[in-house]
Amino acid sequence: MPKNIIEKIWESHVVIQKNGHPAVFGIDLQLTHEVTSPQGFEKLRQRGQQVKQTHRMICTLDHSIPTRKNRLEIYDENAKNQVEQLRTNAKEFGIPIFDFDSGHQGIVHVIGPELGLTQPGMTIVCGDSHTSTHGAFGALAFGVGSTEVGLVMETGCILQKPLKTLKVEFNGIPQAGVYSKDYILALITQIGIAGGNGHIIEFCGEAIRALSMEERMTICNMSIECGARAGVISPDQTTFEYIKDRKYAPKTEDWEKAIQEWKQITSDKDCSYDKEISIDISTLMPQITWGTNPEQGIGVSESIPTISSLPSSHQSTAKKALAYTKLQEGKKIEGTPLDYAFLGSCTNSRIEDLRIAAKILKDKVISKNITMLVVPGSEAVKAQAESEGLDKIFLDAGCEWRMPGCSMCLGMNDDKVPSGKRCISTSNRNFVGRQGTGSITHLASPATVAVSAIKGVISDPRKHTS
Repeated sequence: MPKNIIEKIWESHVVIQKNGHPAVFGIDLQLTHEVTSPQGFEKLRQRGQQVKQTHRMICTLDHSIPTRKNRLEIYDENAKNQVEQLRTNAKEFGIPIFDFDSGHQGIVHVIGPELGLTQPGMTIVCGDSHTSTHGAFGALAFGVGSTEVGLVMETGCILQKPLKTLKVEFNGIPQAGVYSKDYILALITQIGIAGGNGHIIEFCGEAIRALSMEERMTICNMSIECGARAGVISPDQTTFEYIKDRKYAPKTEDWEKAIQEWKQITSDKDCSYDKEISIDISTLMPQITWGTNPEQGIGVSESIPTISSLPSSHQSTAKKALAYTKLQEGKKIEGTPLDYAFLGSCTNSRIEDLRIAAKILKDKVISKNITMLVVPGSEAVKAQAESEGLDKIFLDAGCEWRMPGCSMCLGMNDDKVPSGKRCISTSNRNFVGRQGTGSITHLASPATVAVSAIKGVISDPRKHTS
């Protein structure tokens, strides 16, 4: 029978399957950072065990580190302890670590792909929900809890039940000023934060095939925000060209062999799914969130919905969200004053994201009311951006050019939005206090963030990109 890519990867990684029990499921690559790995390493010590497959594991620093220039000095004691503990654990257990100034330190979901570690057909885990990013390469990648982090370290496997499959097809040609971040925000708005519960999503369609790998990563990164366990895109020539010649990519004769294997890891014609959704992006406008979860979104030139127009099950949450964000139902969101702008996170901190924003900011100056942080996703991205002169564009525009890290995506490091202040952000979550206690977050694409930073208010990039 024809099979979809999710079924193919699943079946090739089941080690043992007993009736009525989760499968013992093999893992090809484990990514770790300083926040969710300590418990796993400690369990190994308690059991007197070693990491089973050190060649299938890497460590990096990203979540709790500072992104200011003097980042070697970590002021927060908890963050400092996390960083030092990861260094200790990596050395003790023989795990490669990409530390400061290694040339490859960065957000775990940025460095995996750029190093060529992420490859089609793989199973990939990390103690981080946005591991789904790696699905852009035709990998089955998902976040796991701290206990599961330790289990994978010790056994190379995880206990996992098969999930349902959801096909999401994006078709059409987008308007200028509309990007893949807008596609995924529109999907989440349409099906809700629970719309993908119990499913793994395969993204397909002509609009997906037209995307670069970095744009595809943005789509898969936020699949978790509609409740899905993971998001996957079948690999194609775009995938292969991205991986080729990267540090850990197959070399010489192994490359041709890998290509032939990867070409088989795609969904068969006439395969089936448990559920299917189709979205036409040809009329889609740039998206932005107005509330306190990613499903509370609208087109940037649209009005915030009235409470009465929403399903009864959503009305209480929406009312609380508007009270928190200090917005009014039925009012246009465009023109809302801002205090902060953030370009970064595992969703939008790659070189293409920086280029989009730099093109808009070139020879412009951000509003005097705006503090804007631009945080590259890795040391490699930072170096590339500086070689292209993007850092100078950002600095001349009045932005802060920072060191790599998760930064203002979450309130776990020095980069926080103050209480009561409003930030437009390229990150992936707008929960209450996500960017700092009492902070207000609006999710948007790099283009929308850049234009809004110049204007000082939420703005439509379609009107201001010239």
